[in-house]
Amino acid sequence: MKHIEKQTSCEDCVSNAKSIFKHLNKEEFNILLTKKSCIYHKKGTIIYHEGNRMNGIYCVNQGIIKLYKTGIEGREQIIKFAKFGDIIGYRSVLSGEIACTTAKIIEDSIVCFIPSDALFSIIRNNPNFSISLMQLICKELGEANSFITDIAQKSVRERLAEVLLILKNTFKLDNNNTLQILLTREELANMIGTATESVIRLLSEFKDDKLIELNGRKIKIINLKGLMKIANFYE
Repeated sequence: MKHIEKQTSCEDCVSNAKSIFKHLNKEEFNILLTKKSCIYHKKGTIIYHEGNRMNGIYCVNQGIIKLYKTGIEGREQIIKFAKFGDIIGYRSVLSGEIACTTAKIIEDSIVCFIPSDALFSIIRNNPNFSISLMQLICKELGEANSFITDIAQKSVRERLAEVLLILKNTFKLDNNNTLQILLTREELANMIGTATESVIRLLSEFKDDKLIELNGRKIKIINLKGLMKIANFYE
């Protein structure tokens, strides 16, 4: 598949309040502009595979990327989704290890690649950037610990309700209270760690209980408090 190089501006990412790049000074910003390359990728494209040697990180300028590990018989375990302003691949770059996940485009995207040498140059010279990067790593470690706890202690019904709430917080709802991300039933199952059939059955139960409405892959949340109660999830 042909990838198209794009001319993109870093201003939007840098001005994003949650972006670690907001800490860059003018010189570091110019390094980023000089070193980065941004590519338009179609849905279904693999950015990198689990087991690849990483020589840089990726920043999502547009679109959505799915990060997953491959388990027994090729089954996916979805770890997270990356959207505008998110960076991926940095753990492997910082640790010098091979990639522990696969990154796949699930919505047409523009993804910027930042080489390792540019990243490490900024890390060495910008303490605020380095601290933000460490905080990001700690946040993801906390999310991983929570996921392990959920798998061990929560029922599939509770985990599905929690996943819907996480997707709501990550991608927000449109004006019709519908999740702004379209996932297959299999992808939802791969997030929770269960069979696709179980997700199909539980979504039907949630619909019957007037918690959600379904229209193909679109999921409309109509009883947020009800989902939170099932998930034991509080914001």
